[in-house]
Amino acid sequence: MFGANQGVYGASKAALNRITVAFAAELAISFGLMSAVLAFTNVPSRNRFTPFVAATLVAVYITLEAPLSGTSMNPARSFASAVPAHFWHALWIYFLAPPLGMLAAAECHLRRGGAVLCAKLHHVNDRRCIFRCAFPR
Repeated sequence: MFGANQGVYGASKAALNRITVAFAAELAISFGLMSAVLAFTNVPSRNRFTPFVAATLVAVYITLEAPLSGTSMNPARSFASAVPAHFWHALWIYFLAPPLGMLAAAECHLRRGGAVLCAKLHHVNDRRCIFRCAFPR
């Protein structure tokens, strides 16, 4: 009557017989989000759009991917929800897939010759970038 996650305190919940699908989905959405952030934040003419692209992707992922894995993209979010619920089913997915997806996206970005100019999400301000990397390959 109230949905699949009732009583689970918003914990990320992989479909019981679809662990591989949940892992692949978490890997894919994490890869996609990191790829988009790297593609936008490191091009001066596009970097002002980074927060909008990231927010849109998160909204789309939550809408479309939630039935597959609960749409975590963040190990801390999954852990914080699992603790009060005492819901540990397949929690390893949410600790492993998002970091692997994001690392894979970063590696692909660098191998394609992409530069990491500034890791700041909001660029339209007068604040200097304290996360400046500037190492093109």
